[in-house]
Amino acid sequence: MIASVVVVAVVGVLAWVLLAGQTAQPPVASAPTPSPSPSPEPTEALQFERPNDWSDYRPALHLTPEKNWMNDPQRPFYLDGVWHYYYLYNADYPNGNGTEWYHVTSTDLVHWKDEGVAIEKYTNGLGDIETGSAVVDVDNTAGFGAGAVIAILTQQADGIQRQSLFYSTDGGFTFTAYEANPVMENPGTTDFRDPKVSWDAAHERWVMVLAEGAKVGFYTSPDLIEWTYVSSFERDDLGTLECPDLFQMSVDGDPANTRWVLAASAHGSKYDKTTGLAYWTGNWDGTTFTPDREEPLWLDDGADFYAAVTWDDPRESADERRASRYVIGWLNNWGYAGDLPTTDWKGGMFSIVRTIRLVDVDGVATLVSQPVDALTELSGEAIDAETTVLPPGDSDSLPQPDTGSYRLQVALSPDEADPAREVRLKIKDGGGHFVTVGYDFELQRVFIARDADAAAATMPDLYREVRGVTSPLRDGAVALDIFVDYASVEVFADGGRQTLSSLAFGEPDANGLRVESVDGSTVVESLTLTPLAVAAPERE
Repeated sequence: MIASVVVVAVVGVLAWVLLAGQTAQPPVASAPTPSPSPSPEPTEALQFERPNDWSDYRPALHLTPEKNWMNDPQRPFYLDGVWHYYYLYNADYPNGNGTEWYHVTSTDLVHWKDEGVAIEKYTNGLGDIETGSAVVDVDNTAGFGAGAVIAILTQQADGIQRQSLFYSTDGGFTFTAYEANPVMENPGTTDFRDPKVSWDAAHERWVMVLAEGAKVGFYTSPDLIEWTYVSSFERDDLGTLECPDLFQMSVDGDPANTRWVLAASAHGSKYDKTTGLAYWTGNWDGTTFTPDREEPLWLDDGADFYAAVTWDDPRESADERRASRYVIGWLNNWGYAGDLPTTDWKGGMFSIVRTIRLVDVDGVATLVSQPVDALTELSGEAIDAETTVLPPGDSDSLPQPDTGSYRLQVALSPDEADPAREVRLKIKDGGGHFVTVGYDFELQRVFIARDADAAAATMPDLYREVRGVTSPLRDGAVALDIFVDYASVEVFADGGRQTLSSLAFGEPDANGLRVESVDGSTVVESLTLTPLAVAAPERE
């Protein structure tokens, strides 16, 4: 992903995949003992108020750096009892260019510990450190030792993008540049970036997917150093593709029914979307990907879910790893990435970690998302509301959140006697500003609108556009699972068959919740409001 925000020039990401056939990673003998983030305490010990010195929009449960610029995630891996996760980071923002890989660790994918910069920029004459992926070389195919962590990533110098290799023999904490970099020279194209590498057990070799403008290139290698081009997947409807990925999943958890998923971050204007993660299911025969259908599906229909990475858990069996994966995305949009009203850091934040499954939805294999289970450990005492009929107009009769981070689970239906056309939940209400999570009963469409939020007036037009997706009523109602943080809203509709992620800025400390029933009455069939505790990163 190449974009310019003030003086930041960075290559996009979508770091992904540990394919199902990869074996579990052994420990690396020389790895230092990490200090993993603490496990959450019992509910009564959780803290629901952020520290007093935090800025207005610092999220309570979404990962952000302490300062400076952040963007694209790199695919995590599990080693020595912890998850290792890297993201692009620019300590010189806004007065200098170039990103490097910042390292954090976690035991539960909710609480994080800063480990510092793992791969520094501008050290080998090939440019800064941009998007790529890290793998554990269990069988020492590259020759740096069994269990070495190998990062294949894009470097860019003088506008030329190349792929370089860095290796770690201490479990991913520090890396050394391969002396013969680059391992893939630019063939003379503008776009040549974002390598995602995984082990192809069926053919006993490594596979790389690479973003090359309007196409994804496929490459294979026996050793992570010598790469051979084998095929491509080309599009003319999604702009410049970025951050590709390729992985295998079972449909409805059936190990006898599997499909491959090819994904890429893309521009969705031809499909009435902004930028986001497009994907196709299909067949991969070791050299060529053949899609089941031409039109892409989208993992998230909100404004701000980009450069996402997926991964599986090597502690699980092969069947379990094909049945579900994790995903995390960058909550931001290059259309306004540098305009956000955050002060002590810039670049948005990362989404909550989600699990994804491939499910048959009306005959189409579809990725369904759910919040990772460990998030429930942040839950405080929930408030349940009785079934309520809301008359036409505005109301503040719903339970009110006490803090800016909470989970709202609600089922809504039109009243049979006087059915509403639409219902609007007004979140972060206060000072004349709010963010709308709504549902159109006639069109059966869930949407997010932030034209009335506290940042909207100073943001580009793109920020104020309403984002929505069809979400059919089930048994006459729509079920919404909404995660609200101090600067974001993430909506899971219909059991996660549809998701919408959005940055969202209310007035500082404004946590009101109102509801508007439009042109008729709405039945609140069920409602649970659960406060979510602060999951502060452990910093030096």
